[in-house]
Amino acid sequence: MSRWKVDGFVVALAAVVVAALIFPEPGRTDGPLHWELLTTYGVCIVFFLYGLTLAPERLKQGVTRWKAHLLVVLTTFGLFPLVVLAGEAAFPNALPDPAMIGFFYVAALPSTVSSSVAMVSLARGDVAVAIFNATLSSILAVFATPALMAWYLQSTGVPVPLLPTVLKVVVLVLVPIVLGQIARRWLAGWAARNRTWIKLADRGTILAIVYGTFCDSMAEGLWKRTDPLTIIEIGVLSIALFFVVYVLTGVLTRLFGLSREDRIAAQFCGSKKSLATGVPLAPIIFAGRTDAGLIILPIMLFHFFQLLIVSVIATRHSHEAAAMEARSAEQATAVEG
Repeated sequence: MSRWKVDGFVVALAAVVVAALIFPEPGRTDGPLHWELLTTYGVCIVFFLYGLTLAPERLKQGVTRWKAHLLVVLTTFGLFPLVVLAGEAAFPNALPDPAMIGFFYVAALPSTVSSSVAMVSLARGDVAVAIFNATLSSILAVFATPALMAWYLQSTGVPVPLLPTVLKVVVLVLVPIVLGQIARRWLAGWAARNRTWIKLADRGTILAIVYGTFCDSMAEGLWKRTDPLTIIEIGVLSIALFFVVYVLTGVLTRLFGLSREDRIAAQFCGSKKSLATGVPLAPIIFAGRTDAGLIILPIMLFHFFQLLIVSVIATRHSHEAAAMEARSAEQATAVEG
């Protein structure tokens, strides 16, 4: 996998979806394995591990870059939804309703954490800004994502009880994060030594939630009613959405007068969305919906394409930075000579 630059997690996601399509019975709600219990408690596990591995001292390094932080927040929870709403207004019947809900769900989610930091580092951007913004985005999402989804669903005629949903998110998401932070007092060293196992547990739980969601959708016959061309359209629109937001964010970074390093961090963080948050939150926000599989499909495809595209962009930025350093070294040598 590493030789061909293929993300093993993406391959695993595809595998569990195929498994759900072939063997939906074990993972459906009220099925023989009662998979919904794993989904419910799995959400708590994912966010507890997030809190456990979040080092507050790393956030202090980028706290003063307020322009970059403001831009990322506005892009993540403002520009993204506006772009999706504009696309929906321009092409109102392009996708089935669940897929359209899924695209707005993508828009309402926070930025990624680990991949944003990794890509910003590769691109020679400001890693401290990336860490701060990715973390801030995830915390704000506890309230922003349910609020945005409640507004959107109510505007389309689907009432959503906002307060109960937010309270449920607080209990299943924010409380585990806080408990994870508290547990760092005793487990920080253990967590640092076992990052690989923690990452496997985190991703394994997400895969389990995806499996259960697609099993429910398969049991209800959703995929038999879905045209395969719809899936292709979702993939194409995911790519288009990323590029539109990425370009607009780049324009805003220049208007804000950010440095090259801050522009890279803000553009990467502002244009990416978190599958690790989107999948665990989906059973809470879309509880009881049998079309949840189609709703989370856009974030799954968006996640795949954003990784692919940003890795190419980050590599290009890295080469540009190396060339700039080489030219500076040559000029310095010439001056000394």
